[in-house]
Amino acid sequence: MQQPRAITSRVGALQPVLAGLLAALVGYASTFALVLAAFAALGANPAEAASGLFALCLALALLNAIAAWRTRTPLSFAWSTPGAAFLLSLGALQGGFAAAVGGFMMAAALVILAGLARPVARAVAAIPASVANAMLAGILLTLCLAPLKAIELEPTLALPIVLTWVVGMVFLRRYAVPLAVLATIIVLALTTRVTPGVLDATLPALVPVLPVFTLDAFLRLSLPLFVITMASQNLPGIAVMKANGYTVAPGPQFLLTGIASAITAVFGGHAVNLAAITAAITAGPEAHPDPAARWPAPVAAGIAYLILGLLAGLAAAFIAASPPILIQAVAGLALLTSLAGALTNALSVEDERLPAVLTFVTAASGITVFGIGAAFWGLVAGIVLLILLRWRQGK
Repeated sequence: MQQPRAITSRVGALQPVLAGLLAALVGYASTFALVLAAFAALGANPAEAASGLFALCLALALLNAIAAWRTRTPLSFAWSTPGAAFLLSLGALQGGFAAAVGGFMMAAALVILAGLARPVARAVAAIPASVANAMLAGILLTLCLAPLKAIELEPTLALPIVLTWVVGMVFLRRYAVPLAVLATIIVLALTTRVTPGVLDATLPALVPVLPVFTLDAFLRLSLPLFVITMASQNLPGIAVMKANGYTVAPGPQFLLTGIASAITAVFGGHAVNLAAITAAITAGPEAHPDPAARWPAPVAAGIAYLILGLLAGLAAAFIAASPPILIQAVAGLALLTSLAGALTNALSVEDERLPAVLTFVTAASGITVFGIGAAFWGLVAGIVLLILLRWRQGK
């Protein structure tokens, strides 16, 4: 008969593995539809969209497993979910998906520059959190309205998905979004008419895309994607690690994620970065009571991402045959928590509320001025107003 201490030891050893699997499943199931929809909105065909998702999964598999193994810390990585939300709201670029891939590479180059040049990282870190969160909230608002639009346009299909999410939020909050994704899959499987051959060759393949570098893509895609990824993922990711007692040097992590993003961009992936939300699972007490024993969690997450990546082709083919509004609806449900957090953080400092609101409404407006999108102008408007108010107040 096993001694209680031996059983406890085995359970303790399994705990970080389960936490890592949970982090990967939640991260993937909650937003893979958003990522695929973003690539499609930029002009990617199903094979290119599947390639981008597969490349991201491979990058996360390697980064999570190798970094945690070498450093013996629960350093974890994810794709840029706010970045994907931004891309979905951006629309097509001049030059199509090839121009988007060029934009991904230029955004990755900016992240690499932030890792090499401390002033760049400091400049991004100096962006007021209220303004950065307000910009993110403005980007997310349109997507978070999608469930309501879906109920209006496809009530019989959308209502079961939304109701599943509501029930999940009440009884199994952590699994609400994965349950909504599962409900979406069931609804689409029962109602979507898939044309013959669309699900053939569903094993994913890395499809290289010859990039096209344009000023339009740099201004409309690269700069906002860089700011969003840094402000919404990389910097909060470092903060999450610090909050759990781990010291992380920002420069090397920015350099690592920038290089990984540049490589995945060749195959259609948009950006990888330090994890923020899922890092709270792999680096927190939920992974293990002992901080020194939590590093296997990202390793397990990396293995899970490798397995999940093999589903990229099937997911892309199925989503391509599905009503776009339903895919956007489940993505909107997944992003409601992010919207709530962004709005809370944007309005938390009283002296910065008006600049934050200006940033929010500008980013949510969808305007394009001089070929530059609303997200960038929202950031500029908020920072300029904040500077003027502080100057007027003599601060």
